[in-house]
Order: sequence, then structure tokens, then C-alpha cells
Amino acid sequence: MTQTSPRVAILAEGLFAHETAKTAIGALRYAPYPVVCVIDSTRAPSDAAEHVGTGAGVPVVATLAEALEREPTVLLIGTASAGGRLPDAYRPILAEALSRGLEVWNGLHERVLADPALAAAAARGGGRVWELREPPADLPVGGNRRPREGAKVVLTVGTDAAVGKMTVALEIVAALRRAGERVAFVATGQTGIAIAGSGIAVDAVVADFIAGAAERIVCDAADEADWVIVEGQGSLMHPGFSGVTLGLLHGSAPHAMVLCHDTMRHTVKGNEFGLPLRAVEECVGIYEAAATWRHSPGHPPARVVAIALNTSRTSEELARASLAEAAHRSGLPAADPVREGAAGADRLAAAILAAAGASR
Repeated sequence: MTQTSPRVAILAEGLFAHETAKTAIGALRYAPYPVVCVIDSTRAPSDAAEHVGTGAGVPVVATLAEALEREPTVLLIGTASAGGRLPDAYRPILAEALSRGLEVWNGLHERVLADPALAAAAARGGGRVWELREPPADLPVGGNRRPREGAKVVLTVGTDAAVGKMTVALEIVAALRRAGERVAFVATGQTGIAIAGSGIAVDAVVADFIAGAAERIVCDAADEADWVIVEGQGSLMHPGFSGVTLGLLHGSAPHAMVLCHDTMRHTVKGNEFGLPLRAVEECVGIYEAAATWRHSPGHPPARVVAIALNTSRTSEELARASLAEAAHRSGLPAADPVREGAAGADRLAAAILAAAGASR
């Protein structure tokens, strides 16, 4: 990232909703910089929180011209699209932004400047592009480096893709800081990178180097922090994303894991065959077994120490019942750090601290 104190407008044209605006929602909830507006003509004029439950006070506007009245320095692409391609509807907006000198942050797989029209617009106006998914060129094979002695690594893992692993990681970071711990967040996906300002999108790394990429950013973070909280990706149980998940698990070599689950998810996300999700307690065993493959002397196998639930689509009563059931079936503390706020995040942090104390 080249901006020291960016003012960000989020491009979410036609897609500003829970299911399609993951990056926008993450930035609205957690970004340390001001988000000045969201661009979506189909939902303007309105307030961002009306559509995604966060970002109260951030206006949704219809055009880039309206966004420019709020003096942004960055245009962040805040949505996901099929195949990771730039939507055609975004291209004229991006061209105008680049021609006016705005920096574009892109988390999609398609590179902005691969489009000749967008490259020409950038050349005219001096607009730069930060490709959030662009990995470093010099990544090593993993398995050859360990974090600083005394630093503890915690990885969020999931029963499925898109269940809230980044959100849980950031909430744990905040809870550990409240407890007076020295902690770092390691971003491994485009949204986390846009929030943190650094990281490596492991799903864009050549398979041989996923573990090495994770190892690098975790070990670098451990040089400055006693707790390293790593944003998880995908799921070992997801047939499309399991390779990325396993590389991240082995590269980060966590001391502990927090299992994340969406209580309203019953089948694997995006699977056309209706593949059912495994039970939470079964997933605990799967992750712990996979973690042992990286086990070596002086590094005990990682355990799942808590369950983090996403109950956002359920009633208060059902959320309480889901938390109780998850705790009972897994034998682990369970919390929803968004619905319960600091109390839920603090419960997860307490489980992490307790597990670390028991392992000493």
C-alpha cells in the first residue's frame, strides 16, 4: 500500500449486500482509515448499515462524481465476482478514477492494468493500482523456518469457506490487546490485506509456495509480537479450497486453532452436489489430525481451543442455543464475537491464553 493515510471510497456497484460485498463489509467494520462512501447506484441514496449491518453514517452514493465530492484518495473494489473477473460495469468507473489520479485497490483475480483501456487511463491521470492478490516473486518452499521462541501462533480455521475467519481473527486481536498482550494480525486474503496494509493472499500463490508464504509472514510478525493471529482461508472440508487451507495450516504451524462455523450453513458453499457440512466436533478432529503432520520435536501438535460461531442470521434465542450446543458437543468454549461483542471475543481470548498456559 502506498497511501499513508488514505481516504477510501468503496466500489460495490450492484453488489452491495452481505453475500457479495465481503471486502466492503470488512473495510467498513475494521479499517483503520476513513471510508468516505460506498458507490452503488442500485442502493443510493442510503446509509451503508441499512444493507450490510455495519458502516453506520457512511453514505451510499450513485456515481463516482458524487464520491469525488467527499475527496477520496483511494477507490477500493469491495465485491467478489464469478471467476474473480472485473465486472464490465466497473470498468468505466475505474477508468475515470484512474484518469483523475485516484489509487485503485483491487482484490479480484483479474489485474486492473491488464485491461488496455484501464492502463491508458492510469497513464493519463497518474492513478496507481495496488493489486491485493499479487504475491511476492521470491517465496520459498515451507518447512524451514520457525517463529521466534516464545511467540505463539493462532490460526482461525473453518467448517466451510466464508464463515467469518478473518472477522474472528480481528476480534481476537482486539481482545488480546484489551488483555494487555503484544499481538499482531497476519492477513492472508485480499480483505485482510486491505485492512491491515500488508500480508500475502495465499490463494494467489503457486501451490508449492503456499506454506512458504505463510511461514514468512508469520515468522516476520513473530519477531515483533508475542501473539500472532493468522487469518484462515477456505476449509479442509471444502473440495475446491482445501489445498490452500492445508498449505496455510502447515506453513503457519500454529500452536492453537479457533474453529469458525456459520450456524445457518448446512451444505458446502458453492458445491453443486449439496455436499453436507461435517459436524463441528468432527471438524475439530480433522484439523487437529492435519496439524500433526507438521509436528516436530519442540513443537507440540496444535489443538482447537475454542469454537467461534457466526449466528448473524438467527434469532437471539436460537443463537444462545447454538452456542450451548457447540460448547457441549465439542467440549470447548464457544462464542460469537460479533453478536456478543467484546464479551464473546474476550471468551475466545481467554480460551487461547488458558491453552497456552497449560502447554507450558
